[in-house]
Amino acid sequence: MKYYLICGERSGDLHASNLIKALKNTETECKIRGVGGDLSKAAGMKLYSHYKDIAFMGFAEVFLNLFTILKVLKNVKADILSYQPDAIILVDFSGFNMKIAAFAKENNIKVFYYISPKVWAWNTKRAIKIKKLVDHMFVILPFEKEFFQKYDYEVDYVGNPLRDAISNFTPNPNFIQKHQFNAEKKLVAILPGSRYQEVTMLLERMVEVAFDFPNVQFVIAAVSNLDSAIYEPYKRNNVKIVTDETYDLLLHARAAVVASGTATLETCLFNVPQVVCYRLNPISYNIAKAVLSVKYISLVNLIVDKPVVKELIQKDCSIENIRLELEQLLPETAYRKTMLQGYQEVSGRIGETGVSEKTAGLIVKYLENEN
Repeated sequence: MKYYLICGERSGDLHASNLIKALKNTETECKIRGVGGDLSKAAGMKLYSHYKDIAFMGFAEVFLNLFTILKVLKNVKADILSYQPDAIILVDFSGFNMKIAAFAKENNIKVFYYISPKVWAWNTKRAIKIKKLVDHMFVILPFEKEFFQKYDYEVDYVGNPLRDAISNFTPNPNFIQKHQFNAEKKLVAILPGSRYQEVTMLLERMVEVAFDFPNVQFVIAAVSNLDSAIYEPYKRNNVKIVTDETYDLLLHARAAVVASGTATLETCLFNVPQVVCYRLNPISYNIAKAVLSVKYISLVNLIVDKPVVKELIQKDCSIENIRLELEQLLPETAYRKTMLQGYQEVSGRIGETGVSEKTAGLIVKYLENEN
């Protein structure tokens, strides 16, 4: 079979890469082409375009870069027609991928969607559109299956792919020595996100709190898909930077300051107490506030539908509030213990490992049964 796969940001690239490996193990002769990142390429996908060309966060940012996005969209559509895949596999990244789903339907190409658009968060009636355009949906959050059933749309709940990513992680036993960290000092991980807009909006105030904790080591989790110059101004005596070593960092962290997104759930699964931060430019934030229909923004809280971790959003995302949270998370407090207990409930709801293999098996089965 020939597949055309599209993901649009770093976490999608991680999950896409594991799915690609599972597809190649399930169907050894399959060919995969598409839009992704370095991990998808390393897993065996022929990269037509890199996701960094279209990874924009926020309504205003997407609007300002609309010409670039539309150009890539046009080129990808042409590449799909040229490649003639048996099926298209879309991974998250709903704004771009739903346009591809509509295009695929027009051209009678089967569509699989792995990691659902967050239609339960805003404009829930988009579920009707998804039902029309997507042949099979594979969801990764336990409440999503029930949500789509309200629209008479049966989807497959496959579990959460972070289980696979963390299970496949091999720790570096020399991580502390490699970066010359003091093994006697507490370590706070700073995870500012993987997109330029996230980092520029959050990192300064995340790092400034380090001045209040001179005897604690703060470590920024940088990513290689962004220019390293973005991180350099934030180095301090007690602030260091590591690149593409987030899991090793979390393995040694006492607490974490985390940008809302996939990293909140990763931090939870590493059992690291955290404070979640979220900021957008004012225009994007006001639009988001007007359309969102969920009580929480972090995956940790969404999964159990209660406030397990503190969410500091927009004006509440201040140096002072981050400091107050860390003061409660670093010592052995009742607050810290309660958060860790909440993590166990989250972990119990997201399923076990083998998510990529399960999804790949379903894709192959559905194609064989319906062709």
